[in-house]
Amino acid sequence: MNDFSLWDILRNLLLALRWTVALSAIAFVGGGIVGALLLFARLSGGPFLERGVSVYVQVFQGTPLLMQLFLAYFGIALLGIEVSPWTAAALALTLYTSAFLTEIWRGCVAAIPKGQWEASASLALGFGEQMRHVVLPQAMKIAIPPTVGFLVQVIKGTALASVIGFVELTKAGSMISNATFKPFVVFSCVALMYFALCFPVSLLARNLERRKTHGRHA
Repeated sequence: MNDFSLWDILRNLLLALRWTVALSAIAFVGGGIVGALLLFARLSGGPFLERGVSVYVQVFQGTPLLMQLFLAYFGIALLGIEVSPWTAAALALTLYTSAFLTEIWRGCVAAIPKGQWEASASLALGFGEQMRHVVLPQAMKIAIPPTVGFLVQVIKGTALASVIGFVELTKAGSMISNATFKPFVVFSCVALMYFALCFPVSLLARNLERRKTHGRHA
């Protein structure tokens, strides 16, 4: 089948693009929820929990996402539980994202001056109240640019889900390339679609970082 038009290629890639966007959104939102829980556990759970979260972060940051996808897909199957490529990819990317986000946010909390903690403690505020009323409002302003910037890495990371059979943009590009014998055209379109997704996010992250820097010097 070598009679595919450019529109046929683009139409099929756009259908697959929906799954890339959906997987990115699930990984980012799910990773954000898990990352926030890990952050609070790390900050308030004592040395044991702090060490446990630290090990969790080191494991997911120190191993390739590709290996994590394989373990999620084939490892769960060893437990006798059937798992689809979609479920395995969503799980692996969510855990991967959570490890990076909790570390990003921990650094943002650590950037809050110690005097802010001491001042809030002098007002007899508990840990939860300190976080809610004093620390988090300041840390969130610092965290927004790197958090948005990390979304680019999540979007690009979804391409690895193709290795376990999940048909997202990269996998669809490979399938269409095999059918059309036009790999240059197909993967040029794939690259442009990734760029169309990632560039606006990168631009937003840079603008937020610039605004934060200007606000600091104002």
